[in-house]
Amino acid sequence: MTAERTGGHALALQLAAHGVTHVFGVPGQQLYHALDGLATVDTIQFVSTRHEQTAGYMADGYARSTGREGVCLVVPGPGLLNAMAALATAYACSSPVLCIVGQIPSEAIGKGRGLLHEVPNQSGLLDSVTKWHALVHSADEIAPLVDEAFRQLRSGRPQPVALEIPPDVLAAAALATLPGLKLDSVLRATPEPGALDAAAALLREAHRPAIYAGGGVHAAGASEELRRLAELLQAPVVMSRSGMGAISLRHPLAASKLAGRRLLPEADVVLAVGSRFRTYSGVGGPSGANGRVIQLDADPAALRSRSEGDVRLLGDARLGLTALLDRLEGMPERPSRSAEVQTARAWADEQLAALEPQISYLRALRRALPDDAIVVSELTQVAYVVRIGFEFVQPRTNLTPGYQGTLGFGFPAALGAKLGNPQRAVVSLSGDGGFGYCLAELATARQYGIAVVAVVFNDSAYGNVQRDLEEMFDGRSLGTKLVNPDFVALAAAFGVRGVRVTGADELAVAVKQAVALDEPVLIEVPVGPMSDPWPLLR
Repeated sequence: MTAERTGGHALALQLAAHGVTHVFGVPGQQLYHALDGLATVDTIQFVSTRHEQTAGYMADGYARSTGREGVCLVVPGPGLLNAMAALATAYACSSPVLCIVGQIPSEAIGKGRGLLHEVPNQSGLLDSVTKWHALVHSADEIAPLVDEAFRQLRSGRPQPVALEIPPDVLAAAALATLPGLKLDSVLRATPEPGALDAAAALLREAHRPAIYAGGGVHAAGASEELRRLAELLQAPVVMSRSGMGAISLRHPLAASKLAGRRLLPEADVVLAVGSRFRTYSGVGGPSGANGRVIQLDADPAALRSRSEGDVRLLGDARLGLTALLDRLEGMPERPSRSAEVQTARAWADEQLAALEPQISYLRALRRALPDDAIVVSELTQVAYVVRIGFEFVQPRTNLTPGYQGTLGFGFPAALGAKLGNPQRAVVSLSGDGGFGYCLAELATARQYGIAVVAVVFNDSAYGNVQRDLEEMFDGRSLGTKLVNPDFVALAAAFGVRGVRVTGADELAVAVKQAVALDEPVLIEVPVGPMSDPWPLLR
């Protein structure tokens, strides 16, 4: 199909051809023709946010919760700089985000004339937060480069990609063919057969195998294959903080990372799937594992042998697990190890009982929420404990900022997740400090009717930092006290329902009622000092 159109129309049509239904962004001068193109495509909704950081976080939340690509649109220079915290988070968390970035006029790029939104070497900025990006030089390049962007998003390890498009290119006439989706060129690699044979032999011979599941299981949509392999091997599945929900924590072989401290040291072979082993001190291995390690990952940089006996599988988690299942077909049935897993989980519950009031809040939330609810955790005292203490029972229901630890992530990412999953409950867990980064997005929630339940735990401080400083420096802290608005009144000012609750039982009631309302709701929970979770987290 060919038709004369502007570059902006070609961009919108090609996004639609790849199934894009939402674009998150802030309108600006260099994007006018892109916005006009989007306005002519009725299958795409443009969601206008109050900050470019939010646009990026919404694209990330949308992508990770749905498995489809999230798209954001920002002006050059300060627009991109504002969005870069979100892109860095998506990069850390293997999230398929396409960032479309404006540029200054083509003939002025690199000449330092001081044009509106110009920054030196914008392409260099993108190098640090994307796995691929391109500068578009003509309107006829837009459609094929959009195709290439989606090929990159769907190939290897999912990470952000970007297109820079100058305003003159968006305004120019484009006589372009709309290519197909190029699904045949999407690179989802199966690991090398010899390595798969070696891994299968190790697993077949193992007496006490275990599986360590990371966020790559979600990225590859490999939960079902993971469950089948675990049951075949009778291998406990220990989930990292990003891997939580890879299989249901109600499954008799499933364990949190905390419970894994009792399980992994006893394993003679550990199959690690989609994890780069990010720890608080850097890169290590599956926590506590002493046996041989089989590592399956789509990112070659993540494959690091600890010994000659380890096996490295470079490839897609779902395809790799499927290939292992094929090689292990016909194995004799193994004795159940569910009692062993239950003992480890009971031990973990004993440790968690000391983390009050956090664990009571989390258990109240679990009671109040349906099984398929999406929980978006920011950096706050209650949400830290989510990593080891919340019962996730479905894939793609656990969103975190990963090792980037970006404050301001929670509420915007939840907005994107809700737009991608309109029939599911979505709850964000923030502290007053983190929520303050993005509280203007209450207007976005109201404008587009995005029914996120925003829970704000308010201690009038950057509480974790305050506790750390006081412990390190004889009770001294600096810059940690906060003066907050009345959050319930603030919500009302934006036309959003707000409620203040005290204690876990009231929180459970308020969350259940808020989900039933199917409208944006803010729940403020005043809190005081909390138990220090870091001895358990580390």
